[in-house]
Amino acid sequence: MASSVPGYAETAMSADSNTKHRGGGWITFPFMIVTLLGLTIASWGWLLNLIVYLIEEFNVKSIAAAQISNIVSGCICMVPAIAAVSADSFFGTIPVISVSAFISLMGLTLLTLTASLDSLRPQPCETASSLCQSPSKIQLGVLYTAITLASIGTGGTRFTLATAGANQYEKTKDQGSFFNWFFFTSYLAGAISSTAIVYTEDNISWTFGFALCVAANLFSFLVFISGKRFYKHDKPSGSPFTSLLRVIIAAIVKRKAVVSTNKKDYHSESTVIPTERLRFFNRAALKQGDEVKPEGIHNPWRLCSVEQVEDFKAVIRIIPLALAIIFLSTPIAMQLSLIVLQGLVMDRRLGPHFKIPAGSVQVITLLSTCLFIIVNDRFLYPFYQKLTGKFLTPLQRVGTGHVFNILSMAVTAIVEAKRLKIVENGHLLESSSVADMSVLWLFPPLVIVGIGEAFHFPGNVALCYQEFPESMRSTATSITSVVIGICFYTSTGLIDLIQRTTAWLPDDINHGRVDNVYWVLVIGGVLNLGYFLVCSWVYKYRNLKDDDHEQEVSVSLSSS
Repeated sequence: MASSVPGYAETAMSADSNTKHRGGGWITFPFMIVTLLGLTIASWGWLLNLIVYLIEEFNVKSIAAAQISNIVSGCICMVPAIAAVSADSFFGTIPVISVSAFISLMGLTLLTLTASLDSLRPQPCETASSLCQSPSKIQLGVLYTAITLASIGTGGTRFTLATAGANQYEKTKDQGSFFNWFFFTSYLAGAISSTAIVYTEDNISWTFGFALCVAANLFSFLVFISGKRFYKHDKPSGSPFTSLLRVIIAAIVKRKAVVSTNKKDYHSESTVIPTERLRFFNRAALKQGDEVKPEGIHNPWRLCSVEQVEDFKAVIRIIPLALAIIFLSTPIAMQLSLIVLQGLVMDRRLGPHFKIPAGSVQVITLLSTCLFIIVNDRFLYPFYQKLTGKFLTPLQRVGTGHVFNILSMAVTAIVEAKRLKIVENGHLLESSSVADMSVLWLFPPLVIVGIGEAFHFPGNVALCYQEFPESMRSTATSITSVVIGICFYTSTGLIDLIQRTTAWLPDDINHGRVDNVYWVLVIGGVLNLGYFLVCSWVYKYRNLKDDDHEQEVSVSLSSS
C-alpha cells in the first residue's frame, strides 16, 4: 500500500536521512497506516457486534442492549475531542496515541476474559424458557470496565492519529493525500471487521473473535512504538482555548473603542495586520494607553496579539460550515439504519446455500468508499489539476459529496417504492413477509453514498486541519468525529419524531412508507446543499496553498 502513495518511493530514502534532524516525511507513512489499520480492526471488531454479545452472553434485553450500544457509540465519537484538547494543550499527539492504544489493549484483554471465563458471565438462558439469570454486580462491573477502557482507547487514537500523520508533512498536497489514505484504511479495516471478525464471533467463538481484536491492537501498538524515532513530535503550547477566551473578553472590555486602520495601533508578534472580517474582535489587539509596558509586559486578558485574533476568527468562520456537515451526515446515519430494516424484508439469498446477513449489507458502502478514495487520489484529482491548473479544494470535495448523498437518498426512495409495490401486489416469498425482490437492489444507493463519503469525509478533515490555528490541529481533526457522534443522536431523534407524527415507520415496514422518509431526506439535503453553497461562497481560505506553484488559492465551491 505504501508503495502506491505518490512520492513515497522517491522520498523515503531522503526522508530517512533527514529524520535525524527534524523527523517526519513519507518514511513515517507505513508506521501510521499499519497502526491505524490494526487499531480500527480491533475497535470495530468488538463494537459492531456489541449488541449481540450483550444479548447472547449477558442476557441483556434487546432494547437495553441497543441503548447501551448507542451510548458507547456516541461516547467513542466524543472522546476524540477530549484527546485532541489533551494533545494540543499538554502532551502532544504521539504520547496521547501511545497511551490510548495501551488503554484500548487493556480494555480488549478484559473483554476477552469476560468471554472466556464462565465466572465473569451469567448462566445462559434455559432452552424454551423466558427465565434468564441476570448478571451480578461484579460481572457487570468487569464488563462495563472493559467497555469503558476499550471506548476511551478507541476514541483517543481515532482522529488524533489523523493529526499526527498529517503533521509529518510540510506540503498541503501531501497532507491531503495522507487524509485520503487515512479514510481508505479506516473503511478497509471496517470492512474486514464487519465480515471476518464478526463472522468469527458468531460462528466460532466470542473468545477467539475478541482475541483477534487483542492481537490486532497489540501489533499496532508495537508498530507505532517502533516508529517513534522517525516521527516529527509536535510541541504543545498550552491550552489554545484560553487564547480564544482572552480574545472574547478583551474585545468586550474595549467594545467602545474605535477600530483603527493603522497597523501600528495593534499589538502584533510579526508583520500580520488584522483583517476586515469580524472587525469587532480586532479591538482585542488594539493598543490603548499604557497597556504595553516598555519591557513588553502586558495583561493578556486586555490585550491580545493580532495572531490570536485571527486564530479566533478562523474558528468562528468555520462554524457555519460545521453545521452543514451535521445536516449532511444525519441522513447517512438514518439510511444505514433503515437499510438494515429493508434488507430484513427482501430476498437475501445468493444461491441455494448462502444468505446475506442484513447487517452486512453496509459493507458495500465501506468497500465503495475505499475504492473511490483510491480513484480520487490517484486519477480524478490529478486529472482535475492537469485540466484546470488548480487542485480540487476541500470545500469543492465536500460539495461534491453533498450531491452524491442527495442522489443516494433519491435512488433508495425509488427502490423502496418498488419494493412496496411488490408487497402490495402480493409477490412474497412462501410463508413470509419478505418481498420477492433481491437485496442486491440496495447495492446501487449504497455504492453512491460510499462515493459521496470518499469526497466529503476526507474533505471535511482536510478543511478543518488546514484552516484551524496550528495549536488546535488535533482539535480540528476531531471535529469530524464529534459531528458523527452528534449525527448518531440526531438521526435517532429524527426517526423517533417521524414515528410519533406519521405512520411511515411502523414496526412492520411493509405497512409503512419508508420511501416517503427518504424523499424528506432528499428535500432536506437539497436545502442543506443550498445553505452550504452560500457558506462556501462567502468563505475565504486562510491557509490553502497550491504547493506546486506556491500561490494563494482563494477559490470556493461556487467558482468551480
